Amino acid sequence: MSTATVDDKVSAFVAAPRKMYIGGNWVEAASGRTFATPDPATGETLAHVAEGDATDIDRAVQAARTAFEEGPWSRMTASDRGRLIWRIGDLILEHVDELAQLESLDNGKPFTVAQAADVPLAADLFHYMAGWATKIEGNTIDISVPYMQGANFHSYTLREPVGVVGQIIPWNFPLLMAAWKLGPALATGNCVVLKPAEQTPLSALRLAELIADAGVPDGVVNVVPGYGETAGARLAAHPGVDKVAFTGSTEVGREIVRAAAGNLKKLTLELGGKSPNVVFEDADPGAVAGAANAIFFNHGQCCVAGSRLFVHQSRFDEVVEGVAEIAKSIKLGPGLSPDTEMGPLVSDEQLRRVTGYLESGRQEGATALVGGNRHGERGYFVEPTVLTGTRADMKVVREEIFGPVVVAEPFSDLDEIAAQANDTEYGLGAGIWTKDISKAHALAKKIRAGTVWINCYNVFDAALPFGGYKQSGWGREMGHEVLSAYTEVKAVTTQL
Repeated sequence: MSTATVDDKVSAFVAAPRKMYIGGNWVEAASGRTFATPDPATGETLAHVAEGDATDIDRAVQAARTAFEEGPWSRMTASDRGRLIWRIGDLILEHVDELAQLESLDNGKPFTVAQAADVPLAADLFHYMAGWATKIEGNTIDISVPYMQGANFHSYTLREPVGVVGQIIPWNFPLLMAAWKLGPALATGNCVVLKPAEQTPLSALRLAELIADAGVPDGVVNVVPGYGETAGARLAAHPGVDKVAFTGSTEVGREIVRAAAGNLKKLTLELGGKSPNVVFEDADPGAVAGAANAIFFNHGQCCVAGSRLFVHQSRFDEVVEGVAEIAKSIKLGPGLSPDTEMGPLVSDEQLRRVTGYLESGRQEGATALVGGNRHGERGYFVEPTVLTGTRADMKVVREEIFGPVVVAEPFSDLDEIAAQANDTEYGLGAGIWTKDISKAHALAKKIRAGTVWINCYNVFDAALPFGGYKQSGWGREMGHEVLSAYTEVKAVTTQL
C-alpha cells in the first residue's frame, strides 16, 4: 500500500476480503476463488476480491430478474424511486474523502483529483438522474387511419424500463463510470448487474454498500467483480439480460456486439478515442495549459484525451515547447501523496502497452521533446511525453495509446485541419482554441465527434450528453439523451 496516511475506514475496507453483492447479500464467488487487485503505485497487492464467473453472473441476473418482475421496485412510485436515487448521491457526498482515498489507492489517480472531481461528479449524476425519475413521459397521438374512414381512436405511448441491464465499466474512472451507468438505469426503473473492471473493483463494491444503505430494494443493483473473459463475456451474452451498456476499448466493444447477437439485446457502447485538439494562430496563451490538461489529465487514461495536438504553423514551436515545459514540471508519485500531480498507470499491462507505443514511435522516427520512458523502477509510472516529427501512418498517431502521450503536428488552414482532425476511425471528442468564434463554430460543425470543446477541455456535466461518432461507440451517456437508451416505447391504441 502507498506510504501516505490512509483513513482507518479505508484500511479496514481493503484489509477484509471483499465479497460480491447479489440479491441484497454479500456472498463469496461460487467457485470460492478470489483475485488480487494491486496498488499501482507499488505493484503490491492492495486487496483480495471475490472472482465472479459465469455461475455468479447467472445468480446475479436471476436476482435482478426477480427484483424487476416480482419485487417492490416496479411497483414503487416514480417519486419514491427518485428519492432513493437522490439519497445515493447524498451518501456519496457524506463519504467523499473515504471514496477518494479508495479510488486513489485502487486506480492510482491523485487523491486531490478524486476528491475534487470524481466523487462529487458521481454524486451529482445521481442527484441529476433522481429528478428524471418523475419525468419519464409518453405522448398522446391523434391518428388517422385511411382504411377506417369515420373511426375515432385514442392513441398514446408509454415509456417503460427495458428490464434487466448488464453494465460493464472501465478502470479509468471507476466510481464515476458506475454512477454514469447506474443513475439513468435506476431512474427509468430497470434492475442492474454491474461488472466493475478487474483492475479497480473496490469503489464499486463500496458504492453497493451505500446503495443498500440508501434503501434500494434487494436485487435491484448487483455487483459482480471478475474478469472480462469470464464474468464480462457471460454478462454480454446472457439470454436473461435485456440490454448491455459497456464503456471500454473499441476492440472489446466489437466482442460485446458479437456476444449480444444471441438474443439481440439492446446495446450502448462508449468506446475509444484519438481526439484532435486544435490551436489556431490567434489562440489565447492559456491554450498551452489547456493543451497540456487535455492530454495529461488522469495520466492520459481518458477516452477523450486530446492526444493529437494540431497547432497553426505560426505558433507551433511556442505552443509545443510550452506543453513540453509543463510536462517536465509535472510531479509524479503515489496518488495519496499530497504533492502528486500525476499518479501511476493503472496496471503492469497498461504500463507495457504505453511503453510499447513509445518504443514504436522511436522506431518509426518520432522525436520525444520530453519524456518517452518509464519513470522509476517501482510502480507503473510513465513520463509525460510530447512527440513531434510524426506522420499520419504511425501507430502513435493512428491508435489509442491511453497514456500521457501526445503527438504534435503543425497545420496551415481551416480546411486542412478539418480533414486532419477527421482522419481517424474514432470520433469521441475534440478541442478548438481561437478568439475567432465564427472560425470555432465553423470547425466544430466540420468535426465528426460527439463532444467539441471551444477554449476549454475536459468539461463534463450530468446534463451534457456524452458519446461518440464512428468507432467511438453507439448511443449517449448522461443528459436526457441517455433515458431513451434505458426505456422501451409502447404504442397503445383504442377505438372510441
